[in-house]
Amino acid sequence: MKRILILTAGFGEGHNSAARGLRAGLARVAPQVEVELRDLFPETFGVMNEIVRRAYLGLISRWPASWRYVYNWLDQITNFDQRFARFRGLKKNLGRLLDRFQPDIVVSTFPAYPYLLEQILGDNRRCKNIAVVTDSITVNAIWYRSPANYFLVTNEQSAAVVRNSGVASEKIKVFGFPVSPRFADFSQDRHLFALRKARVLYVINAGRQRAPNLVQTLLDLGIQLTVTVGRDEKIRHAVETAAGDRKVQIFGWTDEMPRLLCESDLLIGKAGGALVQETIAARCPMIINHVVSGQEEGNAQLITETNSGSIALSNDEVIAQVRNCFANSAKRWQAWSTNISKISRPRASLDIAEFLLSI
Repeated sequence: MKRILILTAGFGEGHNSAARGLRAGLARVAPQVEVELRDLFPETFGVMNEIVRRAYLGLISRWPASWRYVYNWLDQITNFDQRFARFRGLKKNLGRLLDRFQPDIVVSTFPAYPYLLEQILGDNRRCKNIAVVTDSITVNAIWYRSPANYFLVTNEQSAAVVRNSGVASEKIKVFGFPVSPRFADFSQDRHLFALRKARVLYVINAGRQRAPNLVQTLLDLGIQLTVTVGRDEKIRHAVETAAGDRKVQIFGWTDEMPRLLCESDLLIGKAGGALVQETIAARCPMIINHVVSGQEEGNAQLITETNSGSIALSNDEVIAQVRNCFANSAKRWQAWSTNISKISRPRASLDIAEFLLSI
């Protein structure tokens, strides 16, 4: 029986989402396989890890220009192996985990682990070293300069970037982003607006100050609106106040995103890796209202280049795009919906699971 170790880090939702989706895919495809999912950063660095995580989130939201500089600096580094060699505590914990679990395959959704795995086990390691690249199009070099055996990427555009950087084609596999396998379970039925109102899902995870005003204006359009606010009770109250006595569904933190996205006609939200890939899996066109410099630029580029949605960075732009999307018998929405269906891979976690079992 194979043993598969999945390694992640909580610095961005994309890493954790990919790891959870992959674990769920493996549980469905091969429940007999022993799988362990670990984030070794908080285990190793404790409180300091949380301080660094919050600093990172603050940097990308409040000082995006500074984060762009850091992101581009990382992209230029060529000696990642030497730099990660300084993470002695992390290497020690990973080494102990490898000794105890004895995995046949190590799958990393965070780019540091493939380097550490190579340093611990060397070229003669018996376990496969797999990198699940969560970046799209703007793939940072920290991913593909690693000594992984295979690089699993989200789309052909990202595969081209990795290939053009010198990685052998046989090491690059295009499966899509490993979203929850629940996305593959939902049928798609979004065609007859004449029989119902258009269903719009607004995920509030950026631009919180302007969110209540956008909710109020969206409701003026006569759509069926659903809003997610996460664990922010202040935003929930502000959204409820903005809606007044008009009907709007409001969710806090929820594990129902596969259902919500698959039941929606249009998503409004930021260009986060997990959210963009989930809306693609759900075949739900997207209006992007916030883009973090660096890794999220590729996600936004994917949506616009495939004509699967648009970018609208102000509330006025969002409203104009929503109106245009559903005007003229939803002609533009029909084009977006057709195009996003072409790049959708809702079975990605299941396909990756089958691949892992085959190697």
